[in-house]
Amino acid sequence: MDGAQSAKEGPGAGKRILRNVGMLLGGKGFGAVSSLAYLAILSRSLGVKDFGHFSLIFGITLTVNALCSFATWQMIIRFGTEHLAAGRDRAFGRLSILGGLVDAFGALIGSVLAVIGFFLLADALEVNPAYRDMALLFVVAMQWARVSAPYGILRALDRFDLSVYVGAVTPAGRLLAAVAIWLTDPSVGRFLFAWAAVEFLSAAVTWYTAWRLRPDVLRLSALKEWRQSLAENPGLRRFLGVTYMSSSVHALIAQGPLLAVGYLFGTSAAGVYRIAEQLAMGLGKLAIILSDSIYPELNKERHGSPARQFQRLVRQVSLSVLVVSVAAVALAVWLGEDILVLISGEAFIAGGAIMVPLVLAASFELASVSYESVLHSTGKARYQLYVRIIGLMVLAAAVWAVRDVSSLAVGWMVTLAQGAIYALMTLAVWAVLRRLVKAERAA
Repeated sequence: MDGAQSAKEGPGAGKRILRNVGMLLGGKGFGAVSSLAYLAILSRSLGVKDFGHFSLIFGITLTVNALCSFATWQMIIRFGTEHLAAGRDRAFGRLSILGGLVDAFGALIGSVLAVIGFFLLADALEVNPAYRDMALLFVVAMQWARVSAPYGILRALDRFDLSVYVGAVTPAGRLLAAVAIWLTDPSVGRFLFAWAAVEFLSAAVTWYTAWRLRPDVLRLSALKEWRQSLAENPGLRRFLGVTYMSSSVHALIAQGPLLAVGYLFGTSAAGVYRIAEQLAMGLGKLAIILSDSIYPELNKERHGSPARQFQRLVRQVSLSVLVVSVAAVALAVWLGEDILVLISGEAFIAGGAIMVPLVLAASFELASVSYESVLHSTGKARYQLYVRIIGLMVLAAAVWAVRDVSSLAVGWMVTLAQGAIYALMTLAVWAVLRRLVKAERAA
């Protein structure tokens, strides 16, 4: 590739990332407003205790889902973009259907784990016995309602606009359901049923949208060609294994503190912690938006640009999100408690103090948003796994050290762990990029 061509491709990647971010922000902006609205309805209509029960049940659900699901959307982008670029559409179709099979396999394993593990955790987390049967049904249902593969199809085909539209189904459905329940007879069971129904609707809409894009290759006949797909995508098993382990560790880091608060300090404390966490997760959602936007483009740039240009693009993205992180932290510290009380009421005011360390922790995650894409595109996904395992160990030790203190102390331990993860990921990514540049110069 000559210098002129390289010069053109760099800005092109940056513009595509900004375009993707713009489209996803539009949909996620709607989702953020909707989530604040239904969060307010949930917390005010259920009260601290029942909202704590709902939060713990949902936290268990997310943990089981993450422990039993695979990053099939990343798999489809990582291996599918190469098939599309080479005109191997049938191979892309087989890979996409394989992604759906992997999703279903994860749901089956998750259902079994939920049955075995839920009753073990229910007593420890003091889940109300009246909610246990419905909670178990909810956990199992959500394993089948959560899908990943069709999102990978949409993004690999560069249809972020459609990804935005289907992504709005869940927040819109939850908001409508929350309003309807609020106006009738609010209860934990009704909210759980509504959340599960909305997830199934969202999954159906997402798969249908993906199928409509390429019905010629997304065919059920490809189900029996899964072995061929494995054969024509060398490294796929390893990629799935490493990303699975990494996402599982990340889920324990994300959901573990909430479950720890429920276990150590009770259901009401978990409800207050969850409110603070949900508001702080605004930064986490921004990180997800940026990651989803960056991931396909950095994969394309890695295979189509010189190492020096790739390194420069990563540096530009990292500096940009670092500025956004600092601004977001300042805004959250300034207005966070007022927003929390406005949404949830005075009963949750203790969450204002907890929100500060959680926002700071989320800012570390936002600042490292491009790192996953870099490590995956360079074949170093295992580095992310190693760093997250270290982060999980730091978090577990830190939470254990403050087990007799308070949920606020747990929040600060989350910040400590996320800071350690950010520092180690930064070192790993820049070491990988330096080696790429050095190898290119030597060649």
